[in-house]
Amino acid sequence: MKNAVVTAPINILVVDDVQQNLTAAEALLTRPGLRLLKAGSGAEALELLLVNEVALALIDVQMPNMDGFELAELIRGSERTRAIPLIFLTAATREPAYTFRGYEAGAVDFMFKPVDSLALVSKVKVFVELYQQKKQMSAQLDELQRSLRLNEMFTAVLGHDLRTPLSVVMNGAMLLPMMTDHPKVAVTAQRIQSSARRMAQMVDQLLDLARIRSGAMQPRLQPANYEALCRAIADEFQGGEAQARIAIGCSGDAAGLCDTAMVSQVLSNLLGNALLHGEAEQEVRVAVDGGAPGQVRISVANRGVIPAPQLACLFEPYQHGCDSRKSGQGLGLGLYTARMFAQAHGGAIAVQSDAQRGTVFTLTMPRKPQEANAA
Repeated sequence: MKNAVVTAPINILVVDDVQQNLTAAEALLTRPGLRLLKAGSGAEALELLLVNEVALALIDVQMPNMDGFELAELIRGSERTRAIPLIFLTAATREPAYTFRGYEAGAVDFMFKPVDSLALVSKVKVFVELYQQKKQMSAQLDELQRSLRLNEMFTAVLGHDLRTPLSVVMNGAMLLPMMTDHPKVAVTAQRIQSSARRMAQMVDQLLDLARIRSGAMQPRLQPANYEALCRAIADEFQGGEAQARIAIGCSGDAAGLCDTAMVSQVLSNLLGNALLHGEAEQEVRVAVDGGAPGQVRISVANRGVIPAPQLACLFEPYQHGCDSRKSGQGLGLGLYTARMFAQAHGGAIAVQSDAQRGTVFTLTMPRKPQEANAA
């Protein structure tokens, strides 16, 4: 037998200094699932609000010591109760200035005595349904956030645990050619190393994504030279098809503070994209501009052209058509993590692409990220 789901009753607060009015409201509004909290004064109402969550408050305006307007201002002044809908009940005049004061105090509606019982029941029903929908959406949001946290935790654990077997595979592939002179073994070992390196890049991207989504991505700042970082990354690409295809120029002061590991990954991604998608016979141009006092700008340009539909999704995660790897081999996270790493420093990445100028990615980084983030 399944356990019955127990739902807490929904509270409706009624504030009136006349006991007969409280009794009439209780008789009119009480139904299964609703509980009326009755208060004979503003002070008593505030005490009830301290210990109860309320879906709606019906407040009489004319009360001694603290009238309904003053009570409404106190309710609106508290973070815990300011979202409670307030309906004023009054036997006073219908002058516009009087009504305006009620709405200014935070009322969502104004009803004049003698109150139309059918209208009051209908209004209460609407606000109760809105309250139920709000609670349901809040519960769904909590469950979604919990699922996202578990998903990010699973991604981080999976990425971390894959590193050990990957390192074994890569080390084994390096040792294979040393154990035999057979040419097929060398070719197979090279393919294993290439695939393992690509998988290691995917694992690193998964770990970066987990860090970004969890908010644990804090740059470790240290003095660096952006021109030197560009040349170090270019040296990694020199050789093979990328031989002599990267031209680096620098003007102004290229010094600044940054997390060199993050920035190196950004530059590696931008250069890898430029080499992969640019025309094979054309060089990739890297320009480091340190002329501005507060920032350093790095542009990476090639003669390739990005189709217009892809520009809109270029920095979104899991977009294979926008990633640096062809045929869906990557995870589609390269440019996404590059942008997030730049933003973690207070920087930004922009892109322009057309047939006349080719494609230019521009990385703008503050010289002192702490000042940029504080601003």
